[in-house]
Amino acid sequence: MPADSILQIKVTLADIRPPIWRRLQVPAGLTLARLHLVIQTAMGWEDYHMHLFATPAGDYGRPDSELGHRNEAKVPLHAVAPAAGDKICYTYDFGDGWEHVIEVEKVLPRESDATYPHCLTGRRACPPEDCGGPWGYGELLAALADPKHEQHDELTEWIGGSFDPDHLDIDDINKQLADI
Repeated sequence: MPADSILQIKVTLADIRPPIWRRLQVPAGLTLARLHLVIQTAMGWEDYHMHLFATPAGDYGRPDSELGHRNEAKVPLHAVAPAAGDKICYTYDFGDGWEHVIEVEKVLPRESDATYPHCLTGRRACPPEDCGGPWGYGELLAALADPKHEQHDELTEWIGGSFDPDHLDIDDINKQLADI
């Protein structure tokens, strides 16, 4: 793989229907630490919690000898997922357990006029932080959709008034990615 290759990846939030995902193009040499920031931005997370990359080469995150996490800042994405079809797992918030499947879809040449990382497309809004993982998110959506639900008023206030689970602003994501 040429050093300046671009990996087109699809990041899909596991255990959510309908699916929530982003299709991104990132430099193959992007470290897992930087990929963490890209995923946080593209998905809409706020980086409040711990995270981990589970790869065929081992687990990477912030170095932690007790947990066995190796240093993500020293590992480029292409070292753990170099080819189309390769998959790794990214877990965010060990309490809520948000698992993301990262699949390399394509290896591409770098385009001289393109900016990387870049979000090509995606589907649906990211769940709010601390809503209880996939199960809690389902409960949240049910309560917000039903004004007669016993938690409707409380959760509407907690979410800040409204939440559109289908909203996705790719232009805004790319403006934020430009700062990484």
